[in-house]
Amino acid sequence: MALREDDIERRRASEWLQTAGLRPTRQRLTLARLLVGDGRNRHVTAEGLHEAAARGRDRVSLATVYNTLRAFCQAGLMTEVTVDGSRSYFDTRTDDHPHFFWEDDGHLTDAPADSVRIEALPDAPEGAEICKVDVVIRLRRKT
Repeated sequence: MALREDDIERRRASEWLQTAGLRPTRQRLTLARLLVGDGRNRHVTAEGLHEAAARGRDRVSLATVYNTLRAFCQAGLMTEVTVDGSRSYFDTRTDDHPHFFWEDDGHLTDAPADSVRIEALPDAPEGAEICKVDVVIRLRRKT
């Protein structure tokens, strides 16, 4: 008997949580299913994910969405990409890669990694180490 799409999405979400050792609570499963249920990578804001959850059967509060996204990041399932001081995106693709930020409509997409070369970084200040370099290329549509 073939699995229904709904069952496949639920299984993907559950397995994604299990890979990080996270307990599959109702809220986590709901959000995980929206994030990875179809097997594609996503760039989401907490507000956008909250809206998507509100359209579904299992409603989740905005505070729970924020807390769950933070837990997913801490578990290594997602990375946070800060575009400016007021907006963060959460990316289900966790390898190092650059992003395009489309200023006209405020969405984030992956940029081709093979086109970006960082040849040197400054030395970290005394007592610090570089842990990550984010590359966000801002785009605006030509008028």
